[in-house]
Amino acid sequence: MGKWIKRGLLALAVLVVIGGFVYAMREKPIAVDVATVAAGPMAVTILQEGKTRVKDIYTIHSPMAGQMLRTAFDEGDAVEAGKSVVARILPAESALLDPRTRQELQATRDAAEVAVAIAEADRLKAAASLEQAEDQLRRYRNLSQRDTISQMELQQAITAVDVARAQLDAAGATVSLRKAELKAATARLSEPRANAYAPQDDCCLDLVSPADGVILEIYARSAQPVAIGAKIADIGDPRDLEAVVDLLSTDAVRIRPGTAADIVDWGGPSIKASVRRIDPAAYEKTSALGISEQRVDAILDFESIPEGLGNAFRIYARLVIWQSDDVRQVPIAALFRSGNDWQVFRVVDDKAVLTTIGVGQMNEENAEVLEGLSAGDRVVLHPSDTIADGSPVAERRIETP
Repeated sequence: MGKWIKRGLLALAVLVVIGGFVYAMREKPIAVDVATVAAGPMAVTILQEGKTRVKDIYTIHSPMAGQMLRTAFDEGDAVEAGKSVVARILPAESALLDPRTRQELQATRDAAEVAVAIAEADRLKAAASLEQAEDQLRRYRNLSQRDTISQMELQQAITAVDVARAQLDAAGATVSLRKAELKAATARLSEPRANAYAPQDDCCLDLVSPADGVILEIYARSAQPVAIGAKIADIGDPRDLEAVVDLLSTDAVRIRPGTAADIVDWGGPSIKASVRRIDPAAYEKTSALGISEQRVDAILDFESIPEGLGNAFRIYARLVIWQSDDVRQVPIAALFRSGNDWQVFRVVDDKAVLTTIGVGQMNEENAEVLEGLSAGDRVVLHPSDTIADGSPVAERRIETP
């Protein structure tokens, strides 16, 4: 009897050793995070940086070259159309003369003075010739009445008076010409006035505001010379804003006028907006990574403009490019590529089952499931390379304090 007890105990010990060995060598379940495939609303959006701008900006330019007086306005000041004088421009002052140029101009003025004197002498000479011709004509008329001279001689005397009178007129015109040349030569010697910046009632060209609004930006504030076409200031209504967002051309083709958008990350709560226009032409822009991209501007209208938002503020626009009310979807964290296919690990009876699925639309969090999964299926999130088809898995539990 004791012999059989010893043999039984020995067999039991062997079984325990074998069971322990088998238990130690068995594959342990891998702790994983699990998500459930669900059906519900889904939207695909793009988030792109942009900026605000006033819809109608009026830029005031200088219509002439001159000296602009200091403006009395600052950015943000209100202006009234046709009344508010944004800038006053004086005629341009002459330049300072170097010694050589001054001597040349003085010589030119002296020559002009001599030319005036010569012209005056020629005018006096012409006046004397006319007086002599008129005396000669009077004598010839008296002699003609007594038939002492012929009609031809009388006619020659009349012609001589006409010629002398024309020469006097020409001499007078020459005097006026030489005096104008003297005046021009004298003017070229003028230099800037000490009171050039002093405003006068009839000195200036006033540039008035073309529209009601506020001063958005002043390009020329202090008194300074300005050229023709120089920008003086921008005027607009900051309550009439729009947003400009530059999109990749591949995204722009998926957006239509009326597309809903949210304006975010501008410093306040989200603002509702909608796309009014997509520009018909793209332009090239280099990204921060040095990649040349084709960009297209989208113009957005705000539903309401909050207090504090102004012109050229940076904003981010979240645009909806696709949405549906009932979509079967799986977290993107569960997807991985195998060749050209998307695959997931389904959790079935505590085992990971490799499953190939069809994927449609995708956003930052979820992907649309076209085939391969049903609502309620459980999938592994962030599958590691230690998981294979058929691997035992155990859902990771998060312990709460």
